[in-house]
Amino acid sequence: MTGLNVECDTIIEIACIVTDGDIKEVHEGPEIAIFQTDEVMGAMNAWCIEHHGKSGLTKRVSDSTTSMAQAEEKVLSFIKQYVPEPNTAQLAGNSVHVDRMFLVKHMPNFIAHLNYRIVDVSSVKELARRWFPYEYKRAPRKVLAHTALSDIRESIAELQYYRQAVFKPHSGKSSTQGKNR
Repeated sequence: MTGLNVECDTIIEIACIVTDGDIKEVHEGPEIAIFQTDEVMGAMNAWCIEHHGKSGLTKRVSDSTTSMAQAEEKVLSFIKQYVPEPNTAQLAGNSVHVDRMFLVKHMPNFIAHLNYRIVDVSSVKELARRWFPYEYKRAPRKVLAHTALSDIRESIAELQYYRQAVFKPHSGKSSTQGKNR
């Protein structure tokens, strides 16, 4: 995105990966740079200018011929190919509530196909930081390439780690069984 303000910033890249219930990759979807004008790109904040410039995303956006509507159609078509049932696929990743706000505004048909529930890896990370500091400190380090596909891959790896390190299966009763509520 060109920034985090949904009122004045916009989406410049989208990618997706379909995973199964065990957070294993099933299919990698398209990775699309979305054309934006020089005016839009010039209005980015300093962080975006630096990081999108370093990653090559700024150039990819400038060179792109794909509109927002075309990008939406491509990712929606991809998702429907693997998750055809509406309101089933969940948006997942780090701080995806922000992504969802941008998708509601700029890709309403795509977001309408997804379930209203999201899997926010940042929330899992924050809980691990507070309740499982040992495991939190051993979480995989991020490359921080700041491209859509690399961010998704890092979120998948991070959630896989927390699943095995924190959400461990155990034998016996769960902590909520047998308690009055």
